[in-house]
Amino acid sequence: MIMSYRLAMEGFVLCLVISMEILGTAAAGVLQPRPMYVFGDSTLDVGNNNFLTGTNVPRANMPSYGVDFPGFPTGRFSNGRNTADFIAKKIGFASSPPPYLLLASSSSLVAPTALTIGMSYASGGAGILDSTNAGNNIPLLKQVQYFNATKSKMVAAAGSGSSVSAQQLAKSLVLVGIGGNDLSVFANAEQAQNKSAADLQSDTAAFYGSLISNYSAAIRDLYMLGARKFAIISVGLAGCLPVARVLDAAGACSGRRNQLAAGFNDALRSLLASLAARLPGLTYSVADSLGLMVDTFADPEASGFTDIADACCGGGRLGAEEGCSPNATLCANRDQYYFWDAVHPTQRAAFLRAQAFYDGPAKYTTPISFKQLLWST
Repeated sequence: MIMSYRLAMEGFVLCLVISMEILGTAAAGVLQPRPMYVFGDSTLDVGNNNFLTGTNVPRANMPSYGVDFPGFPTGRFSNGRNTADFIAKKIGFASSPPPYLLLASSSSLVAPTALTIGMSYASGGAGILDSTNAGNNIPLLKQVQYFNATKSKMVAAAGSGSSVSAQQLAKSLVLVGIGGNDLSVFANAEQAQNKSAADLQSDTAAFYGSLISNYSAAIRDLYMLGARKFAIISVGLAGCLPVARVLDAAGACSGRRNQLAAGFNDALRSLLASLAARLPGLTYSVADSLGLMVDTFADPEASGFTDIADACCGGGRLGAEEGCSPNATLCANRDQYYFWDAVHPTQRAAFLRAQAFYDGPAKYTTPISFKQLLWST
């Protein structure tokens, strides 16, 4: 199945690259979409995990994933497109750049794809820390290593002494969305322990320190490789995911998990401001995923949602006690549910997220929007 999927997707990517090159030749002087490089977890993964081995690797390569796009599962943890897809569409592409592992074995496709469209390294279950769900995903720093390998192929394709790849990278959008899995692992471990308030505070501070250290290393490594424009998606209301709500007898959000997310987001914004002050040419936009969810959940009907607590695809209480499998219960009105499964947003929710972050209300991005970031000089 992987082989047939790989062949079909390689054909699609090749056609897309060729069409983009023809468009660029035929429309001289027309502003062309800038490539996008994607790093993160399952909220952005478009199929990298399809190519990982192991029985515990999180996968979305079975029904009912993909029921609304393109009608079969592609590896996206959604009923359709995800946030990366919609941001790519805002830029001018049909969908997110393809998964790196799909093309990694084909040197003839990696360079033209990366130079023309970009590449996705995001992996379901991935964390900022290598230890998060270790062995079952591509952690952040490993994703950066894959980007380094991609750049080497880009440089080789551009030719010795060419600055094409460097110019491309400096103008391209680097999209990063990760951290939720780290917070979940930490919160689960914390819940199983019985520690004093002082110990919990100390553990949380050390945890944040580890996250920010790794995040900083990833950004700095990408910067050294030529990246300059960083679109960062912060962590959302981790305590209001169905998988978190189901832990409470009344199905209430976990205040502690939301507190952990808010604290990490504060540290992340401080990190980006600090890096921008020290790394010449680095520009960034941090999307307030948590703030957007707070506003959406306060008045869900304004965004077209009738259910912000249950998973559309799943089983048991809140649809979160059983996974989204081929035999899972599936809601009929998917666009009215915020959550597709116990963790991930529906296609409709992903569309609204991308809309808010790319060129939506100023309060959802700091200090500028994704659109302003991409098209700034």
